Amino acid sequence: MFYHNINPTLIHLGPLQIRYYGLIFVIGFIIAYYMIPYLAKKRNLELTKNDTADLIFYLIIGTIIGARLFYILFYNLPFYLSNPLSIFAVWQGGLSFHGGLVGSITAIYYFCKKKQFNILGLLDIIVIPLSLALMLGRIGNFINAELVGTITSVPWAVKFPGYEGFRHPSQLYESLKNLVIFITLWNIKGKHLKKGILFSTFIIMYSILRFAVGFVRAPDPQLGYIIFNLTMGQLLNIVMFAIGIFFIFRINKKEE
Repeated sequence: MFYHNINPTLIHLGPLQIRYYGLIFVIGFIIAYYMIPYLAKKRNLELTKNDTADLIFYLIIGTIIGARLFYILFYNLPFYLSNPLSIFAVWQGGLSFHGGLVGSITAIYYFCKKKQFNILGLLDIIVIPLSLALMLGRIGNFINAELVGTITSVPWAVKFPGYEGFRHPSQLYESLKNLVIFITLWNIKGKHLKKGILFSTFIIMYSILRFAVGFVRAPDPQLGYIIFNLTMGQLLNIVMFAIGIFFIFRINKKEE
């Protein structure tokens, strides 16, 4: 068993703090910046360096706005209605993966309309560095001692500061889950697949694996379990799975 005593702050520069999580967030977009052109070339998508820079900018804006809005609407709306200025305090936490995904897809849609790219072809590329960035992000959650698991007695249980009992390191389970998704997508990226299959594979794999991890991840304290002993994250993943299946069905019905 492990006692978590990791300092989430890497460097103190006077009043300025450089935290591991923020650094990981930046690294994720750097990975995307360099990986996207490589994948675009492999998938015969003409994407210039300027296009990539514009795309990353749109993704940053879309991801943050979408992640924040979803968290406010689905996870803690009463609090933010009572404290509207806290809506802008993103540094205090409160971001939803599902909202970030919706926000990033919206940003990609806008980018594709502006640049005349095929959105499914671009989504196929984006989900590969996304899965790798998500793997790193969950390690950041572990360092921050947040999004902890349920109480357990397994040998690798972790005692997180501020939480009762030893708990599943669910953040690391999710990191491993995202690594599995990345390896899967990376290995099939060169195969002759219809546009949108890689994206749909990501959606389906993520929703199934995240739903499974949800059984050993503690629910958000302000929500608890919603229905059938499921968390809000698990319910959103059911919707996500249905969307992935719908995409697979529609794509396979299209002619080559």
